[in-house]
Parts: sequence; C-alpha cells; structure tokens
Amino acid sequence: MAKTILILNGPNLNMLGARQPEIYGSETLDDVAGLCAETAAIFGQETELRQSNHEGELVDWIHEARDSFAAIIINPGAYSHTSVAILDALNMFEGPVAEVHLSNIHAREEFRHNSYVSGRADAVIVGCGPAGYGFAVEQVCACLSDAVT
Repeated sequence: MAKTILILNGPNLNMLGARQPEIYGSETLDDVAGLCAETAAIFGQETELRQSNHEGELVDWIHEARDSFAAIIINPGAYSHTSVAILDALNMFEGPVAEVHLSNIHAREEFRHNSYVSGRADAVIVGCGPAGYGFAVEQVCACLSDAVT
C-alpha cells in the first residue's frame, strides 16, 4: 500500500499567513507542509501537500488519490459548505480521510456550520490553527496502522 498522505487545501489557503491573520494565524502553507512532513515521518509516512482555488482540480486530485495515496487530509475551505462534488469524490476513496479547519467553523457565521465533507471524514479537526494539520496526520497514521494490524 502507498505510504504517502495527500494533503489537499481549497480556495484561499494559498494566502495563509497573509489573509486575516486574526482568524487564520500568521503561519504559511509552507509552514503547514513542514509540520505535516515532520509529523508523518515519526510514523514512517510521507506527505504531499497541494492547494487549488478550483473545485474541479480538487476533485481530480481526489480521484488520483484512489490509486496513489494511503490517506487524504483535506481543508476544503469554503467548498466545505457548498461542494457535493468533493463529497462524492471522497466517498469513492477507500482510505482514511481527515477534515481540517484552522478556525472553529461552528463558532463563525451560520452558513459555515455545515460541512458536506464531514459526512465522509473519519476525523474532523476544527479550531486548532495550523496544529490541527499535525493532529490530522497523527489520526490518519493511526488509522493506517490499525488497518495493517
């Protein structure tokens, strides 16, 4: 089985560190990538981080993951609340899926309280800032370890 964990990031996450730091913090997506790689290495796993502002590209990457990746961690950004297409694609993926949100979406505007992706996720981590990605890596690694034993 593939040992690489695919970490997908949706719209505007390329602006992490510059966009509303009072909500999302000052760390960049490169910082998140480093944290994920370091955490995964502890478990003998690798990560590949991608970001797109385009829903279809995220769906294509999820399709690709079916044959090439052991797990998916996804921060779908605003697509959390709108994308049945991303949910449908994730439902075709057989490995563990963790959903991450930097902010607590349940403490924000009403429209952010629902996430389609949560319906497929094995774990949902919200409101932990960039550290949430590290928690998500730990969680999917635990799922992968359980699957092997």
